[in-house]
Amino acid sequence: MTESATAHDQSPVPASIDASTMRQMYAKMHLIRTFEERAAEQYMRGNIGGFLHLAIGEEAAVVGAVAALRPTDPITSTYREHGQALARGSDPNAVMAELFGRTTGLCNGRGGSMHLMDREHAFYGGYGIVGGSIPLAVGLGFAINYRHEDGVVMVMFGDGATNQGVLSESMNMAKLWHLPVIFFCLNNQYGMGTSITRAASDTELFTRAQAFDMPSRRIDGMDVMAVYSAVNDAAEYARTAHEPSMIEALAYRYRGHSMSDPDNTRPEEEKARWRARDPLITFERVVLGDAIATPEELEQLRAANVTRIDEAVSFAEGSPQVPISALADNVYTHPWNTNPRGGAVMPGADQ
Repeated sequence: MTESATAHDQSPVPASIDASTMRQMYAKMHLIRTFEERAAEQYMRGNIGGFLHLAIGEEAAVVGAVAALRPTDPITSTYREHGQALARGSDPNAVMAELFGRTTGLCNGRGGSMHLMDREHAFYGGYGIVGGSIPLAVGLGFAINYRHEDGVVMVMFGDGATNQGVLSESMNMAKLWHLPVIFFCLNNQYGMGTSITRAASDTELFTRAQAFDMPSRRIDGMDVMAVYSAVNDAAEYARTAHEPSMIEALAYRYRGHSMSDPDNTRPEEEKARWRARDPLITFERVVLGDAIATPEELEQLRAANVTRIDEAVSFAEGSPQVPISALADNVYTHPWNTNPRGGAVMPGADQ
């Protein structure tokens, strides 16, 4: 699989997608790319601590999937989730501030890069535990059925999560209870630096769903229109048939697993082949070729995105740091213990 940049399923473009939606998708893809490139710079400058996992190269899979859902449809994701939050409509200021660990961040600076959450936009988070968000999506699907709502849940996870037992357990439950869940595997073909060919006995990951009598398909995750079409179909199936399904989007990240990864295990020729299919460049050709926008309009759009992310960085830099005294807020029921040897004050303990 890692030797080819061609997915098995080239989905047709749905007739319902219009010029405005295509322009919006291109704008979102470029915004995410600009945000992540700037986040990498800020990490190198020491303004972002901890881990930083970038999804540069995966913008088509992220934007196409999110765009095909309703704004009220819940989404859960992985720790590589900056793009999902931005695609769903989260404020770039708040996302960048969260990466900086500032009080104005999406989670008041407590979550950082790996744990973004924006309930206002029905984005129920990224999770550091591989596959950790999968059963939560099943719970959200159960809630939709219990309340007799017309919603669909999408859970986005990487290829590494497909070998976690929780995926099988969650798929079984979703099928058994007829839950409107889309299991969306963004297969970038490497779990950290390990090729999927060394980690999975069957590299056609979408076939995992067949064990649960669940429809599934593999699509070209580098083609935003193919992703939009597939998720649009899956969402319609979930709403009408009240059943789950699985999509495997074959894509590629252009950077290493995280900013601390030197990325020296993947063949250079392989990376070059996938870079030749950069989803931003290929979709730009479609937008221009179909007269959806002019070159001048796209240049203005890109310039506006750069300005927007510049503002997000300035906002984050100027936002207050989380005070040490507040680090245990919403974690422990008792006040923070100032004793350097201890943790939280326990009930009945001498202070």
